[in-house]
Amino acid sequence: MATVTFQGVTRRFPGATRNAVDNLDLEINDGEFLVLVGPSGCGKTTTLRMLAGLDPIDSGTVLIGDRDVTDVAPKDRDIAMVFQNYALYPHLSVEQNMGFGLRTRKTPKAEIHERVLEAAKLLDLEPLLHRHPAELSGGQRQRVAMGRAIVREPQVFLMDEPLSNLDAKLRVQTRTQIASLQRRLGTTTVYVTHDQTEAMTMGDRIAVLDQGRLQQLGTPQELYDRPVNEFVARFIGSPAMSVWDARITEGALCLSDADTFRLPAELLASIGEREVRVGIRAEDLRLAGEGEPGIELKVALVEELGSDGYLYGDARLGDKDLDFVARVDGRNHPVPGDVVRVIPDLARLHVFDAATGERIDNPLTPER
Repeated sequence: MATVTFQGVTRRFPGATRNAVDNLDLEINDGEFLVLVGPSGCGKTTTLRMLAGLDPIDSGTVLIGDRDVTDVAPKDRDIAMVFQNYALYPHLSVEQNMGFGLRTRKTPKAEIHERVLEAAKLLDLEPLLHRHPAELSGGQRQRVAMGRAIVREPQVFLMDEPLSNLDAKLRVQTRTQIASLQRRLGTTTVYVTHDQTEAMTMGDRIAVLDQGRLQQLGTPQELYDRPVNEFVARFIGSPAMSVWDARITEGALCLSDADTFRLPAELLASIGEREVRVGIRAEDLRLAGEGEPGIELKVALVEELGSDGYLYGDARLGDKDLDFVARVDGRNHPVPGDVVRVIPDLARLHVFDAATGERIDNPLTPER
C-alpha cells in the first residue's frame, strides 16, 4: 500500500489544441478508494495511464509512496491494472489467467497456487478455476480480471471503467463487490468512470475532471452539497440539478418580473445584488399548497421509481422556457399535462456567479 501523488502533471497529445491533462496536482491517501470522473475527453483515462506508465508525461512528477516513478517502466511500478475489456487469455484457464503475472515474475509454483486459491476464495471463483474465459459470464470474467490483479499484491490498483461492459443489474451488484473487496484488502485504488452514480456509491473521495483540469476533489457528499462551480453541480447528481439565470435585487431573488422570492438577510448579505445562476436539486423543490406562491410548472413527463417519482417539466419564466425536475411521492403525484406550482428550499439553493460559474456560499445550508 502507498500514497499516490501527482505534482504539476501535464500531458499534451501531438497536434492537440489543448492539454489532455493540464497541471494536475492530486494526492491520493494510503488505502484510499479514489474515483476519477468526468465527461468523455476530460483526461481521466490519460491520468490513469500516466500513473501506470502507459502514457508519457510531458511535465511534472508522479510519486508512488516516496518513490518518483515518472520515468519508471510500467512493470517496475508495483501496480496492477484492471481493464475495461478484462484482457484475459482465451486459451488459458481461470487459474492460469489469474497466476499469469506471477509466472512471468518467476514466482515459485507453490506460492502462485496458494495466492490464486486465496484470491479465488475472496471472489467466489473456486468452482470456476478450470474453466476458460469463453465459458464464463461477463461478471465472472470481470472477477477473474480482479483476481489477476489481487494475486500480484501490488501497492496500487488501477481500474479503467471495469463495469462498462456489464448489464445494468450486474453493474450494481459488481460495484458493491469491488468497493467491499477494496475495503477488506486496504489497497490504494484509483478507479476511472464516466458514470457519476458509480463514483458517488464507490469512492471515498471523488476527483472531478473537465477539459484536463481538476475541478473539485472531495467526498461524495461534499461534491453533492457544496459543488465549487456550476460544472460540478450539474455533473454530480441524478437527475441533474436544474439551473437557471436570475437576478438579486431589492432583497429578492428574481427569476422573472412575476416570479420573485424574498431572501433572508444572511443569504442576501452573502450574495449581494448581482446577476447570478441559481440551481436546485429535485428533492429540494416541493409542490405548493393551495394559495401558496411558487414557480408554475407544466408537467411533461413523470418518471416513476416506486416510492419516488420525478416530474420533468417546463416553467415559463419571463420570455424563457426552463427545464425543471422535481421529486414527488411515487404513489401520489401529478400526471403529464398537469400544471403545478413548485417552491424551492432556499437553504438548499445553489448560487453561482453568472460570469465565472464559481460557487457563492449559501450560509443557510446546514453543515454536515
